[in-house]
Amino acid sequence: MPERSVIMVMFSKKQFATAAAAPAPQAPFSDSLLRLFSNPYVGAGAAGSLLILTLVALIALVGDPKAAMPVVRLSLAKVSGGATPDGWREALARGGDQPAVTEDIFRLSETPIDPLGGEATITMQGAHGDARPLPPAPLAGLHSQGPNGPLPIIAADGRTPAQAYARPFAPNGRPKVALVIGGLGLNAAVTRQAIETLPPEITLSFVPYSEGLQGWIDLARAAGHEVLLEAPMEPADYPDNDPGPYTLMADAPGQETVKKLEWVLSRATGYFGVTNYLGSRFMTSDPGMTAFLTALRGRGLDFIDDGQAARHGGPGRASALRIIDDQLSSEAIDQQLLAIEAGALQHGQALGSGFAYPVTLSQVGKWAGTVESRGYQLAPASALTVGR
Repeated sequence: MPERSVIMVMFSKKQFATAAAAPAPQAPFSDSLLRLFSNPYVGAGAAGSLLILTLVALIALVGDPKAAMPVVRLSLAKVSGGATPDGWREALARGGDQPAVTEDIFRLSETPIDPLGGEATITMQGAHGDARPLPPAPLAGLHSQGPNGPLPIIAADGRTPAQAYARPFAPNGRPKVALVIGGLGLNAAVTRQAIETLPPEITLSFVPYSEGLQGWIDLARAAGHEVLLEAPMEPADYPDNDPGPYTLMADAPGQETVKKLEWVLSRATGYFGVTNYLGSRFMTSDPGMTAFLTALRGRGLDFIDDGQAARHGGPGRASALRIIDDQLSSEAIDQQLLAIEAGALQHGQALGSGFAYPVTLSQVGKWAGTVESRGYQLAPASALTVGR
């Protein structure tokens, strides 16, 4: 909460000599009051007092303008992926297999970060008022240490990460519409815009190669968004279109697919499932998809795809009906969103998928603000998976 400045007005007191003679006749009270306020010192004091009283009254009536906004505090040690206290500056430029602290988190912090520890404090300026924070990750019993970092596991009591990290949802009987917005974590401004301006029911997916990935996921969950992690998959035009060194390849042995997937999963905690990044070729490979889905189910994770893997069913699965921004125009995106509404009306629910382009974020924000007034229920993607 910002400090409030108090205006101090110093009053000068002048001593006036009184004559020994009989006192002069007293002027009417109104004249005395007028002369009093015509004194420049008294006038300044009165103005200052009036200003203070006005500020107090406004604060009492309106309250702190930031009081209703979610405030996120990120541990430096947590965001840095285990950086040593003396090496936090070096961690800003560190590559390798562990998430690194990024300049983004330091720049976004509203308070100085102590190099020996401390926290980054970030107020979600554009967050929706109904955004209830999701519990911070990791939750106890839902991860174990792998060779590259924490890996999700099914808890001893049978609780899965998919159940624990999904956004709670209560259906109201209306057709359900959901959206996944992906490609987050690489561009700080776009990622922050998606987290802050989209309703918490919109599911966000993050690129595993993002630096400071855990910090972004923490911010998203603090704003009420459930989170997916993107698995890079081989596209039809590989290697011209290369999703990176941990791409799941269609012809790779199952053991290699699982090894690469585990590297992706070890990048952070707090996600309820995985979604695809590209993958037009990988998702046509039955052996590859079998190894992939079996590994996910063994760790209690959902798989939500952009529509290319619709033929692969099973529990914890959902496929998008439409990719809403194949054509990057506001009119085309609006038409795809209307198609999702039509699909929900026909089937009881429908899922859309999009990328964090500025025009996509803008149109999705407008659509999400009015869709429930047309008789639908905006839902997180997890609420549309099979078995929920």
